[in-house]
Amino acid sequence: MSLFKRRRFPVEIILLCVRWNCTYGIGCRDLAEMMQERGVAVDPSTLCRWVQHQAPEVDKRIRPYQGHRSASWRVGETYVRVGGKWKYLFRAVGKHGQLIDFMLSDRRDTGAAYRFLRKALKTMSNYSPSSITTDKLASYPKAT
Repeated sequence: MSLFKRRRFPVEIILLCVRWNCTYGIGCRDLAEMMQERGVAVDPSTLCRWVQHQAPEVDKRIRPYQGHRSASWRVGETYVRVGGKWKYLFRAVGKHGQLIDFMLSDRRDTGAAYRFLRKALKTMSNYSPSSITTDKLASYPKAT
């Protein structure tokens, strides 16, 4: 089944809007105004649904073509508020600042660190790291 089956708008318009939202951080309302100026009447809520539905698939298909990632990773976590609830945001970043992967978790324990590292290594299976620098969280050595 096609990713764009039964869509009212052309594929090019959907991909352009998703790209602008993800790459440049343009909000859905601003993006709707920009599309209106170009003669395409689209609702901001429709744009948000496009981004939620299409962005993960676009990311999955583009990632192999984004080029080599550095062999040295920096891994850390922070506490963020998402949808009114506090979550731990685990992040892995390459030596030159490229995002490797991220994960939201309710807990900050060995199991969460293990799931995150497994997910990041699976995402970058072609470019495994030679070193991983952490913020000295005790869960990371147990998870590796």
